[in-house]
Amino acid sequence: MNIVALILIVLMASTLQAATGFGFAIMAIPFLLLLFDPRDAIQLNIILCFLISLIMVYKIRREINREILIRLIKGGIIGILPGLGLFIFLDVRPLKLLVSILILVITALLVAKIKFQQSKLKELIVGAFSGLLTTSIGLPGPPLMIYFAGAKADKATIRGTTIAYFVFVSPISLLLQLSMYHISTGVWTATLWSIPFLWLGVFLGQWLFDRLDQHRLQIIIYFLLFCTGLYLLLTTL
Repeated sequence: MNIVALILIVLMASTLQAATGFGFAIMAIPFLLLLFDPRDAIQLNIILCFLISLIMVYKIRREINREILIRLIKGGIIGILPGLGLFIFLDVRPLKLLVSILILVITALLVAKIKFQQSKLKELIVGAFSGLLTTSIGLPGPPLMIYFAGAKADKATIRGTTIAYFVFVSPISLLLQLSMYHISTGVWTATLWSIPFLWLGVFLGQWLFDRLDQHRLQIIIYFLLFCTGLYLLLTTL
């Protein structure tokens, strides 16, 4: 394991997560896959995403929209088990290809100023897709990013509600994976190395959040969605 590479990945990804509420998995997974076995990379990503969300959630508790959060969690519970089935039994390549195309198409629509109307049903569906992608390919963020960007939610609500959702969905996903696959010693070692740099990333990300206006956040979300879609597409073909 390359410790320096791991530290840089964790520091950049946690800074992005703390600043926007998204981005840890999107930035970390492509590089973690270069350092670890795919299942180890996904499990490490879920552990670190949970830890950074846990570190932040109390501080940002007033930013959380609890009604939206409850609906996202209900949807997440629906999606987690099918995602686990994909992780264990099926080839996730077709799923990755479909998700990559959908992300790129929807991102193009968002850039073209297409808006979504918020609704309770949409929030359940978004939560379900996020739960499915968490346990299957370790990427919970894109459905939430698409929904919040299309609904033009304010930056505080986006960050607070998303991080609170990750606090819930990440440990459940990990526990379900543990019922089938143990966590390797290498993952635990990487986690211990990463914790100090998660804290540093939270500090830097908060500094950026205070200086980030709504327009710049939208641009960052579009960029992350485009990178995610392109990454999934290229690694699947």
